[in-house]
Amino acid sequence: MLEKLIIQKTLRVPVSTGAAGDGTPVARQLDTALLDVGFSASRALLEHVGALAPGPAMDLAVTVVTAVRELVGDHVQHNAYFIGFPDDVPDTVEFWTDRLRAAVLTGGGTATEAQLREAVTSGGVNLLDLPGYGTYQHTYAELLAAHDALVAAAGDRVTLLRLGDTAEVEATRLYLALAGSVTPHGEADLAILGELAVACVDGPQPAEIPVRENRAVLNGIRLVLGRPLVAVDTTTDVLRLACQVSDGDPSLRTPTRFRAFRRPERRMLLAALDQVVSASPAKLGDVARYAERWKRLGERLHPHEYAQWPHAQQVFAVARGERRVPNLAGRAEAAIRSGAVAPAASVLSAAPGLLLRSADRLLRLASAAERTTVVDVVAGALGSASGRVLLSLREHVDNRLTPASVRMYASRSRNSWVGPDERPPLPADLVAELSALLDAEIAARLPEPERPLLVDPEVLDVALPLTGKAAEGGFAVLPRGSRASVSGELLRFFTYWRQSSRRTDYDLSVLLLDDGFHSAGQVSWTNYRHDGVVHSGDITDAKNGATEFIDVPLTVSGRYVVPQVNIYAGESFDEVAESMFGYQTRTRDQRGAPFDARTVRARSHLRGQGRVALPMVFARNAHGWQAVWLHLYLRGMPSFNRVEGNTFTTADRVRALVERRYLTMAYLVDRWRTKAKVTMWDGRLPDEPVTFVGIEAPEGLPAGSETYTLDRLSELIPG
Repeated sequence: MLEKLIIQKTLRVPVSTGAAGDGTPVARQLDTALLDVGFSASRALLEHVGALAPGPAMDLAVTVVTAVRELVGDHVQHNAYFIGFPDDVPDTVEFWTDRLRAAVLTGGGTATEAQLREAVTSGGVNLLDLPGYGTYQHTYAELLAAHDALVAAAGDRVTLLRLGDTAEVEATRLYLALAGSVTPHGEADLAILGELAVACVDGPQPAEIPVRENRAVLNGIRLVLGRPLVAVDTTTDVLRLACQVSDGDPSLRTPTRFRAFRRPERRMLLAALDQVVSASPAKLGDVARYAERWKRLGERLHPHEYAQWPHAQQVFAVARGERRVPNLAGRAEAAIRSGAVAPAASVLSAAPGLLLRSADRLLRLASAAERTTVVDVVAGALGSASGRVLLSLREHVDNRLTPASVRMYASRSRNSWVGPDERPPLPADLVAELSALLDAEIAARLPEPERPLLVDPEVLDVALPLTGKAAEGGFAVLPRGSRASVSGELLRFFTYWRQSSRRTDYDLSVLLLDDGFHSAGQVSWTNYRHDGVVHSGDITDAKNGATEFIDVPLTVSGRYVVPQVNIYAGESFDEVAESMFGYQTRTRDQRGAPFDARTVRARSHLRGQGRVALPMVFARNAHGWQAVWLHLYLRGMPSFNRVEGNTFTTADRVRALVERRYLTMAYLVDRWRTKAKVTMWDGRLPDEPVTFVGIEAPEGLPAGSETYTLDRLSELIPG
């Protein structure tokens, strides 16, 4: 439902157009139901529900509650293997011995030590296949009956839901924001954009669509529906579009098997290609990079049948090698190889984004005589590059004064590799000069606020959302490198998965690291307890869904607590019907209670490419604990992944990310201080309208205020 999608993405509830009446009892029930899952309804929302007839009021209430329960992972039953968890969890070896005894019992008697030794030494025992292992031995209702209800605590999360406009208005607003975003989206937001593009295809369209993957999503809908294509200005835009409508990869990271195209679709694609090349023949230089894919696409489009579009036919001639067209990057690379670094920079100045992404390499390779020229070329390109590229370069140079202890490469699919940082550092005076140039250009692009800025201090440590590729969808999910303070006395991690067609075993584990990023212990299905950390028990089949928990007291001795999800067997994160990770914070009085949505601080999807997921790390500093978002996946092995097998690779990635200096919202706020009055929010409501920037906005801001919360922070990135 469109309404549910809007609620989950924006925390705004579309106005119902149902009949008026007395829905006051339903409004009271809604208020209670929302509080039970850690949400509250604004006064305007409750008044709106109360003014509806009972039928429409109940329909709206059900939609709202269903949406928020899914958002925090409360729409499924989170059962634990050990019914008494976190108490009554046995010693790991004792538990396995007990299961082994059950396997070799004869005649109802008790297995002897000799029988157990014989069973083990015979080599025919699979611990995971022992009787009662890995499958629930009690129902979810029995689990709830064995525990008291959660005791409410002052620190429990309460997230505010606001009343929005009609579903059509909210959908259009969200569509325009997503389609016109200056930053790329992750998989979850691209899926939302696709749904909204269908609903809004004949409505208002964004003035610009800067991100090319967004263009592919929108044009994929328009191609199928026979609407004119929008914002196609390169040959690669057409290739992305063909991949999109073939259910392939519009980012072009992986090859796509193109589907058959209907004749009207072939005409639209070839006409778009012809128009691009006729307007700028130099854009044929982009074709060689994806030559094999163009050849495969040509087999589907049959360009030789359409003589009216000769420029489109040239694209496939270049792909086949019948015509050579040098591209910009190739010319620059040739200049670099010949030692002409300054001329290479001049060549790249025609593509400001590419130049700035190459700035570090050019400056490292440039001679002392050439360096000034390269800096001048880079400075001249700042005004033409996107704000996202400027901010990325600003973050990059901030990390180039000294070599990194570990250098990490993270792909757009959130896979990662680490290696030594063999680059010589950039000189301090050069870093200072580049930083000053970038700061001035970024500050100049920030819009002039119409109202004073009121900033929640909690948002300052959120990494700038320069790309949605570095994050997952979910609830209260922050970009990679973001930090959030952790309250409470106990962390509880949870992972849930439900297999699609074959037996699937995911394993929630925790790796503890010391100050030097060395292993300080682990808790997993092979070790249920360590230093107060407790595992809920191993589930090895998730036909009807399965959950594993780990409780971590914040008195644990490790410096870093790293939860991870390992695929031991079965379907990947992309194949399962559903998978998620989340964490809760609790007081000691809440320790033994089962899953409760009110204590969920964040919940993210697990949909990456890899066999080991590293959602986040929890780090202790002088002021307490912080959650640091990782959003990384390790390739791992096809099967049998365990925390013991990836200790070093996990530690390297944690170290690389924790030690990196990310550009955060604090940087943008500091740039704004030269343009507007900036005040840190202390919990008191202002008297005059403000522009509020925070994780979520408080209720009761003066009329005329504008809010930039977690779902809108990317809108603050300058274009």
